[in-house]
Amino acid sequence: MLAKVFSSALIGIDALLVDVEVDLAPGLPAFATVGLPDGAVKESKDRVKAALKNSGYDFPARRITANLAPADIKKEGAAYDLPISIGILTATGVIKGTKVHDYILLGELSLDGGLKAIRGALSMAVAAKRAGLAGLILPAENAPEAAVVEGIDVIGATSLSQVVEFLCGREIIEPCRVDLQALFSSSSEYGEDFSEVKGQEHAKRALEVAASGGHNILMIGPPGSGKTMIARRIPTILPQMSFDEAIETTKIFSVSGMLEKERALLAVRPFRSPHHTISDVGLIGGGTTPKPGEVSLAHNGVLFLDELPEFKKNVLEVLRQPIEDGKVTISRSLLSLTYPARVMLVAAMNPWRCVNLSLLARTKGYKRRQNEGNPRRHQSSRQVLSRLAA
Repeated sequence: MLAKVFSSALIGIDALLVDVEVDLAPGLPAFATVGLPDGAVKESKDRVKAALKNSGYDFPARRITANLAPADIKKEGAAYDLPISIGILTATGVIKGTKVHDYILLGELSLDGGLKAIRGALSMAVAAKRAGLAGLILPAENAPEAAVVEGIDVIGATSLSQVVEFLCGREIIEPCRVDLQALFSSSSEYGEDFSEVKGQEHAKRALEVAASGGHNILMIGPPGSGKTMIARRIPTILPQMSFDEAIETTKIFSVSGMLEKERALLAVRPFRSPHHTISDVGLIGGGTTPKPGEVSLAHNGVLFLDELPEFKKNVLEVLRQPIEDGKVTISRSLLSLTYPARVMLVAAMNPWRCVNLSLLARTKGYKRRQNEGNPRRHQSSRQVLSRLAA
């Protein structure tokens, strides 16, 4: 028998509708997953088999083929456990009716049938609305995040058996609802504030001018002068994020798996401060299947590069396109993805090398003048530097 359910795949920060087709054919028991799956998707057969048995359902001893279409898009992650399981139960007749065709199904299964959180729930909710479906069924942990999208029903479930009972009409699960206005207001609070900075009037004035126009800025000063402290508070003087900006920023953090569970919406401007040992892939994104880098995670916010001269030259060179275009395009053999990267670049460095070179040049000139007629021409460079510094 053949059954078809809907799921979704992530393409960059957006999602694409995926048809999960499950076919049960006579023959020796086997389980094959096709449609360009990665390792986590291939391993779903073991999780699905254990989850079905431990949830009280029979696993068919037949040749099972699960096709994830379109087949030319790489499928990643464990979110296909739930749709494959529901497809098997639909093909065996446990689930009847057309209700299963109204929802996108997403969720990783534990061996006891419980549902675990996934990445990219917000993007997949947008895909469900765009496809004209009634909504989506996903783990309860991801329900508040997906419920940010209005106009669809977001069904949060905790187990495979609960999803089956809902699709069979024997259990009612109320769609998750969130107050967007209250959520946006509660998520717009910063832990730090620019008003906490005392003194540093010239630096604050420069940062206020840069923030008002979205200009990049370089801070030069000795260690301990407060460069990092004041940089962390720059997002608090930037304009408040709009709802569209918050959605776009939340998408990036969601697909990266970095969205905090208690925060369904990221309404504060991000502040990212990568270490100077970061690679170019870590900064702008990349990998076999391209993932967002630090410059994309700082989208609509601040990218802070502390100890700027310590960053590798090739790392700084790859920042040209994101800074100029506000986006970064990553091309690989299988696909090409574009991530947003509109950031305010703030850099900081110590002045010691420049100061030492300047002092050295002044020392040479000083010693030359002394050697021309001053009897104290034999004084050491350390003594000269001490006098110049004083």
